[in-house]
Amino acid sequence: MARHRADREGVSVSVPQAEIDRLIEQFDPESSFRRLAGVSAGIVTVIAVALSGWHYYTAGFGLHNEIAHRAIHLCVVLGLCFLVFPRPRRMGGPWEWIVSIGLVVFYLLLGVGLLRELNDPVSTGAQAAFLAVLAALAGLSLPLKAYDGSHRHIPLRDWIFAVAAASFSLYLLLFFDDIFITRAGQHSPADLMVGVIAIVMVIEATRRTMGIFLPLLAIATVLYGIFGPYLPGDLAHRGYSVPRVVAHLYKGTEGIYGIPVGVVATFVFHFVLFGIMAQLTGLGQLFVNLATIAAGRFAGGPAKVSVVSSGLFGMISGSPIANTVTTGVMTIPLMKRVGFAPRFAGAVEASASCGGQITPPIMGAAAFIMAETLGIPYNHLILVAIVPAALHYLAILVMVHLEARRLKLAGMDPSEIPSLPAVLKASWHLFIPLVVMVTLLLMQYTPFLAAFWGITLTVACSWIPKLLGPWGRGMAGMAVGPRALVQGFEMGAKSALGIGAACACVGFVLGITTLTGMGFKFSAWVLDMSGVLAQMVVALDPLGWLQANQVTVLFGLLFTAVACIIMGAGVPTTPTYIILAAIVAPAMEQLGVPQLATHFFVFYFGVLADVTPPVALAAFAAAGIARSEPMRTGMTAFRLSMGKALVPFAFVYTPALLFIDFTWSAFLLGLVSVTVAVLGLAAAYTGFLARPIGRPAFVVFNVLCLSLVFANPMLNAVAIPAVLALLAWHARPLPAPAGAAAA
Repeated sequence: MARHRADREGVSVSVPQAEIDRLIEQFDPESSFRRLAGVSAGIVTVIAVALSGWHYYTAGFGLHNEIAHRAIHLCVVLGLCFLVFPRPRRMGGPWEWIVSIGLVVFYLLLGVGLLRELNDPVSTGAQAAFLAVLAALAGLSLPLKAYDGSHRHIPLRDWIFAVAAASFSLYLLLFFDDIFITRAGQHSPADLMVGVIAIVMVIEATRRTMGIFLPLLAIATVLYGIFGPYLPGDLAHRGYSVPRVVAHLYKGTEGIYGIPVGVVATFVFHFVLFGIMAQLTGLGQLFVNLATIAAGRFAGGPAKVSVVSSGLFGMISGSPIANTVTTGVMTIPLMKRVGFAPRFAGAVEASASCGGQITPPIMGAAAFIMAETLGIPYNHLILVAIVPAALHYLAILVMVHLEARRLKLAGMDPSEIPSLPAVLKASWHLFIPLVVMVTLLLMQYTPFLAAFWGITLTVACSWIPKLLGPWGRGMAGMAVGPRALVQGFEMGAKSALGIGAACACVGFVLGITTLTGMGFKFSAWVLDMSGVLAQMVVALDPLGWLQANQVTVLFGLLFTAVACIIMGAGVPTTPTYIILAAIVAPAMEQLGVPQLATHFFVFYFGVLADVTPPVALAAFAAAGIARSEPMRTGMTAFRLSMGKALVPFAFVYTPALLFIDFTWSAFLLGLVSVTVAVLGLAAAYTGFLARPIGRPAFVVFNVLCLSLVFANPMLNAVAIPAVLALLAWHARPLPAPAGAAAA
């Protein structure tokens, strides 16, 4: 397969699929797969295809019981993590060794602490064997030799890791009746020793696929659960023994096998597989063609094509980096060719691509976890996401349009814009799986059954051009035969490994949070700080327009937004959402914020993770395509996201935007207010309308637009006309110089 983009002379050139895959692997740690060959490649292919096949079968013909289904999923996923992902390149300096030795110390102390606190006696031989296995795994985790990505085989060390990672779930499956029925609630020494191995291997798998930040956060929470009595002030709690912590994290449904892993095993995996299969048939190229038809002829056309195509492709991708690269190889060179700076071109693609996670009907993994956590139907979440997604793309499109007007850029040449009838005639069959899947979701069928039929019809409809014979000539897409089916199932399994390991690791944070009440402590701190700051602000309001509760909620949301942005610099969207929703949601609920609005706020800000420097992975991927400086591209992408950053605040204060307590009056008033605010901030952060926007006007725009989120009629009556007046003033062209007028 290949994609097409324009070079500097405007000649269409082919971009091999291998280049797209290389860029994704370079910038997306979740896609940094080994390039295997020979027997190792065959073994991995068989296991990955079997994993996808098992998920496909269970989606259509029924699931196992909850724990068994999650254990089977995690058994294969964590084992594959060590076979598919190489050891990361060395960071340089002493930090890698310091971190690695710290992990080894934690592993060994956890094992020794378990043996010291066991209630049942264990033979010396069993203790020695357990410590020997633990020490071997800890020693193998040291960075004695870094994998550089060039080898085509799997080292013996990673085979050992793979067996150990699969073994603890296999243990639960083999002794399922004894563990969960015969002695339910009782924990044998063997259970707990296997539980320690489980904690070690989950941390190592997450470290392998996601980097070090999330494992360190998980370890910190485990230590918090054990050493609670020794902590100062409000951080202190009663503390729990090592066996209690290990049993809670390993054998319960609030730890490793908690809701996040359950959602990945029953929903996310299937939609990832559908996205991979849909891309194989050419659906991504169809979206780019439709976006070109819709937006290509307008000012700065390629940039608007980038925004629209990223939104369409994001519906089936859910991965910001894959979205950035897949559409960026076509749109970024076009943006540069019409006159956009490389930095801006890369930033537009990155900022737009992050919206795929909040764009119905599929969105990202966090959306499925949200639906399961809140106990709401996924089809309801699809409807709730429509307005936020529309405002997200409106903000980017406005900023792109203003930048194009500032640079006086034209649209694409008509010869570069395909014909809509021709595109629909060639690609109509590619819509069938997506339409059927969305229809099933809206009819309240289970998401995994909808994904089952989506995958089935994707393969079946790909053969329509061949079945039509002479009438199918010129139709787009690739028929998915046995080889392509194996390729798609293998890539589907590999693409779900990173999120599977991350969700198992996040289970540590959720488990300790429920065990210790850590979320309520953080909530109390947020409430206290927000209340103090709110009283200070209200005291400065001479007209009494501001209400203390509204301002308290504002500061609570600001603290949450900052936490999302900080965590987003090291943790992907889904773990960020899971952790902060568990910790922050209780505080916002005490302030009267609807639960769905709180969770959507965290979800929306978690989306900014991939354009938040210093670790803006989507922006860095776009910078690699645009040949621009990565950090400056990241800062520009973050600036392009400022227009939409106000949207989550708006739907907290006006829940009708999320169809909560819906009335037409509240919905329309909120929609007008947030639209005006988005337009004002887009203009302010672009710095140009028909004339430059100076610093004083920039400050006024920010203050007025922020006031619009409160849904206060008196504030709106002042702020909306003021913002519109400022926009109208700056939309007036500058007068021509006197000399030019005389000429």
